[in-house]
Amino acid sequence: MAAMQRAIPCLFMRGGTSRGPFFAATDLPADIATRDRVLLAVMGSPDARQIDGLGGAHPLTSKVGIVSKGSQPGVDLDFLFAQLQPAKDTVDTTPNCGNMLAAVVPFALETGMVRPQGETTTLRVLTLNTDMQCDITVQTPGGRVAYEGSARIDGVPGTSAPIKINFLDTAGSVAPGLLPTGKVRDVIDGLEVTCIDNGMPLVIVRASDLGRTGDETVAELNADSELKARLERLRMACGHAMQLGDVTAKNYPKMTLVAPPRAGGHIATRSFIPHVCHDAIGVLAAVTVGTACVLEGSVARAVARLPEGNPKTISVEHPTGEFSVELALDPADAQRVTQAALLRTARLIMRGEVMVPAAVWPA
Repeated sequence: MAAMQRAIPCLFMRGGTSRGPFFAATDLPADIATRDRVLLAVMGSPDARQIDGLGGAHPLTSKVGIVSKGSQPGVDLDFLFAQLQPAKDTVDTTPNCGNMLAAVVPFALETGMVRPQGETTTLRVLTLNTDMQCDITVQTPGGRVAYEGSARIDGVPGTSAPIKINFLDTAGSVAPGLLPTGKVRDVIDGLEVTCIDNGMPLVIVRASDLGRTGDETVAELNADSELKARLERLRMACGHAMQLGDVTAKNYPKMTLVAPPRAGGHIATRSFIPHVCHDAIGVLAAVTVGTACVLEGSVARAVARLPEGNPKTISVEHPTGEFSVELALDPADAQRVTQAALLRTARLIMRGEVMVPAAVWPA
């Protein structure tokens, strides 16, 4: 008798401008190699269309969230993010994803992993990928997660209930420190760059230094093979300079082109993740760009038009709108960011079981 498929409970959720299946860690294999085979089968990778799984044929929709109860004192939930690729058989749990992070508390509440606290619920979440903590607040009127509301984020149609994410310590999330080269500006492979990690390792370079305006469409940039080859060469060199080693097979550092703002924001961006131009910009990439804007001498600071005051709300323009990040600076040290907060939304799309071939995870 042929073996039947194996059913795994999951919720399919949108977090910010990303989406994917979320699992309780206890519902997945404890063995990492087996777990990764399961996730590849769930998403339908490797296949450019991911036709045999839940993936959406794009890196932004090839993401998985794994949630468990907090394993450290003071932490309510642990979150492990997994980045898959449509046409590759890789499962990368090294970087974080601030968009998928927005769905962690709703997932835990929906599954009964935690209980609501009142009209709003604030929980501390530890991202296992980067050992980063944040406080996430969701609306829970009547003890249930609210998804409908008036909050709007660019890259997502309509409006939803707001989810506030307050990052507690993001500097050096993957790289060794906020400025892993020890400088706010370097010349690498003939280009001025700022190598920075305040939640996401980024290489920030002026679009004009690459002969581009920074106002190109996503389609134009994805078709620009000369630019992409130049960026990848720069990425390889910066990976070593940022003490990240050989980043050939890694999803970081991300490459970010910056230019003066054009739509009323404070800086314009085009973000590569790392080989495809992002339709918007990742949450933690936006935090890191915003941080670079307030650092004197950085490549971003040179083109940004900053608001007054402290904290500063930095509007980061991207191809489909803008992303606002609130940054608080240390009054005694203008180069030190003490808090980064932002607004996201999330939605439960589907609940049920995802099926994987029995051979992938034998009983």
